[in-house]
This record gives sequence, C-alpha cells and structure tokens, in this order.
Amino acid sequence: MTEGISGAITEPITGAIPPWRPLLRAAVQREGRSVAARWVQLATTGRDGAPRVRTLVFRGWASADQLELFSDQRSEKVTELANDGAAELCWLFPKARQQYRLRGQVTLITATEQPELCQQRWQKLSNTGRAVWGWPTPADPLDSTAAFPDQLAETAPLPEHFVVLRLQVISVERLNLGPHPHQRARWSADTLWQEQPLNP
Repeated sequence: MTEGISGAITEPITGAIPPWRPLLRAAVQREGRSVAARWVQLATTGRDGAPRVRTLVFRGWASADQLELFSDQRSEKVTELANDGAAELCWLFPKARQQYRLRGQVTLITATEQPELCQQRWQKLSNTGRAVWGWPTPADPLDSTAAFPDQLAETAPLPEHFVVLRLQVISVERLNLGPHPHQRARWSADTLWQEQPLNP
C-alpha cells in the first residue's frame, strides 16, 4: 500500500518509487496530525489565459508518480483542465520548512467513464467529506433557500459531478528552507528522476 496521510486513499504502487517521494513522505510525517499537511495549491490556466490557483486536498497516490485529488465537475477548474490539463501543485510543509512544486498533466476521471473507480473513492470519503458534493453548483449566485448538507452517508448515491483529478507528475522541485544556504533541487521524468541541485 502507499504511504498515506491520515484519511488519504491509498493504492498499491506500480513502478519504481522516484527519489523525491521518500523526501516528500518525510516532510509529510514532520507535520504530524495537522490537517493542513494534506492541503495543496493547484495552479491552472484560466479560459481567459490568466493564472488561477485554489486549495484542494491530497487524496493519495494512484501510482509511483501519479497523485489524486477530487473535485466537483461543475467547478471552473474542471472546465479549465478539460481544455488544457497542464497544472502545477505547490505543497508547503511549515514544520519541515520545505516546499514542493509538482508539475504535470491532469487526467479527469468521471463517474460516467469509470463508475467503479469513482464509487470506490466516494465510499472512502468521510460523511462530512462527501457533503460538499450535495451542495448547489459552485460559484453560482447564492440562493438563501438552497440546502447545504453537512453530511452525506456512505450509502448516498455517487453524484454524476464527482470527478477524480489524476496528476501525472513530470517534474518536481524541492526547496528546503532549513539549512543555510537553503537547498533547492529538481527531478524530471525525462531524465529518469536524476536529481539536479539548483541555486536556492
């Protein structure tokens, strides 16, 4: 099984583990039980060409160099990723004093295309974690009469708008703010993850 964060979905890992993965795992572990250790910032290109960024929850590793996030198919970021799957994640670990930037291509996995996979991910969410998919369409004008449930049971049907975002990582940069001078390194899939030290 993968080395998960508490609450993260784990899968058997296929392929060799890239050298940056153990470093990332150690940084996660330094954060302890902090919920924020699972928060990542996802940057995409908006339909108007402007940069967009938002915070999502890391859900687990689908393979050695593929990670998963979940989203609402009605959201703007899914539309952006459907047009151009290029994305970058920024993952900050305050206690470890490290920042990771993971760049790659996002594949959208919908409940229509892969219902079994989406159903499995859906059922592993907590009741409160599922609740946001029971809310009205994100970013629409607020309707004060609309329902915003705070829980959805495991038996709740899989929403059609539940989507898995799978990021195929192609490059990683790590900035270690602990030592003086700071340490920075890059790994790229096209060099078989060979480490390249950089100026901080």
